[in-house]
Order: sequence, then structure tokens, then C-alpha cells
Amino acid sequence: MNIDLLRQLCETPGVPGREHRVRALIEREIEGLFDEVRTDSMGSLIAVRRSRTKAEKPLKIMLLCHMDEIGFLVTHVGEKGWIHIDNVGGFDPRTLFARRVKVVTRDGDYPGVMNAGGRPLHISSPEDRKKVPAVKEFFVDIGFGAETRSKVHVGDFIVMDEPLVEMGDKIVSKALDNRIACWLGIEAIRALEASGVDHDCEIHVAFTAQEEVGLRGARTASFSVAPDIGLGVDTTLACDTPGVPENEMVTAQGKGFGLQIKDGSFIADLELVEEFEALAAKEKIPFQRTVLAAGGQDAAAAQQAAAGARAVGIVVGTRYIHTVTEMIEKSDLQAALDILVAYLKGK
Repeated sequence: MNIDLLRQLCETPGVPGREHRVRALIEREIEGLFDEVRTDSMGSLIAVRRSRTKAEKPLKIMLLCHMDEIGFLVTHVGEKGWIHIDNVGGFDPRTLFARRVKVVTRDGDYPGVMNAGGRPLHISSPEDRKKVPAVKEFFVDIGFGAETRSKVHVGDFIVMDEPLVEMGDKIVSKALDNRIACWLGIEAIRALEASGVDHDCEIHVAFTAQEEVGLRGARTASFSVAPDIGLGVDTTLACDTPGVPENEMVTAQGKGFGLQIKDGSFIADLELVEEFEALAAKEKIPFQRTVLAAGGQDAAAAQQAAAGARAVGIVVGTRYIHTVTEMIEKSDLQAALDILVAYLKGK
């Protein structure tokens, strides 16, 4: 398993609308694997691998793998250097206290710390300590005081600053949502190339922009490609942790990839679900059906673009999602890779 690539992907900063560094990394990694690579007007990277049998009307299969991570844009820099923010993507404010961050500017990156306004522990009242501030009440300090205004500008972006670590059979990092999918999009085609299989289908891997703010890049990319089949490659919840009822855990880690039946944005094609189930059983790849009550993913955009497409989600259960401690099981990631490769080989 290419952990080094996953580490590079997760640790490279890129929030919605600012995915350029992640895109550049992917472009370097996929060199030679595709017949055509282009960047569309939204900033999504679309890589095309033609039919190896030169089929006259090949089935168009699209893998949608979003590049962006949740983060912040700078909205104001005060005279004393306090950096004020607006979130791009969903955060639980309870996870934002006392965090190290990276402020990304056109002239360089700056380490910073994030905290909420108000009294710290030693001078706060019991009532103060019960309050959970809104995201916009947090600020960032990079340590330069008034000089900050010459270094950081409105529109610069901020990400959490934490490394990827391996913990036994787990991987923990920021931005596993959804650099996992970028990794899968690259590694699946790399494995397909190494297999020497001449596939009939035409494969479009779209590394999409701005998913975390409404599937925006996936919508334009899907209209451009007009796929027959859309595979939304993403994370999903793994709430197999204390305090969550069993019926709400969505997925359990160690039980294979998630075959996403439904979320808040789409309902998967039933025949496609059954096809993936049969293939997984044949190849002895562990999987679990999954339904997410809310939220959305890029498969919805492919399903609804132009004349529509058949769609399903191939997902990896992730604990502590939308935090800097996102955690996956290595075997679940491997299962997701194995099913994608097996499916593409047969098409």
C-alpha cells in the first residue's frame, strides 16, 4: 500500500476553490497513466483513459474523487494581527479550540494557532466554559502582530496543520476526506495498467473541486463527460464508537468498503448495487451496505448531469470525520481499491 502517496495528498493544503497544489501533485503522479488530462474552468482535473480494445461505443465510466478539504478563508486582518475567518466546509466548533493551523498565502505559508475569542480557562466563569462559540468567533494568530497585515490578505486560506500517522492497522490524518478518493483514483488506474488487461470501457477519473461546498466541480465535470456510470468515491461515517447506538453507526471499521445505497443527495442505482455486490462476493472482497441520513457526495452530480447516469458510491468508513483525527482502517481502504480495480477490469 502506497502510504507515502496518501501522506503527500493529505498533508498538501487545498480548500474549496484553492485546490491548485493538490491538483499539481496529482498531475505529477498520473503522468503516463492516461491518454488525456485537462483542467476545466472550475479547477477540476479530468483524466481520460481510452478503451484499450478500441471499442466503437465504449461504456463511459466516471470516478468522482474530490480534491478539496474543509478549511477557512481569511475575511479580515486586524491592526493587531488577529486573522478572522469564514469556513468553507462544515466544522463542529467543539473541535476547533487550541488548534495548530497553516495559513497559505501567495508569498508563502505561515504556521499559526486557532482559538476562540473570550476569556481563557483561568479567568473564565462557569458560564463562560459552557459556551460553544460559532465558527466565526474563532481567530488565527501567526505571531507577527501588526506585521501580519503585510503578509496575510483577505482570500488567503487556512487549513489544519497535522501530519498523517499510522497507528497499528489504522491511518489517522486531516483531509482523509477526501484525499482517500484521490489516492484510490490514482492507485486503481496504476493497478489496472500493471495488470495488462485490455478494458473495453472509457474511464474518466475526475479529481473534482469544491465538493465540500455543494458538489460544484462534480456538476460541471459530469456535464462535460456525460458518463454512463458514475462512481462516487468518498469517505463515509464510521460511528462504531462509544456513545453511538448500533443502528446509527453507518459503517463499522474492518468490515470492508462501503457500498453506498443512499445519502442526502442521491439514491444509488439498484442494478449497479447488485452488480458490485456480486463482484465483491466473487472476488472475496469484504463490503458493507451503507445508508447516510444526511450529507452528499459527487455521485449525485454524475447521476443528475445532462441526461443522467447510473450511479453508486464506493466509500471508506472514517471515524471522527471533519476533524484533524480522521481515522480509517487499512484493510477497508484496500478493499475499496480492490473492488474498483476488479470492476474496471471487467468493463
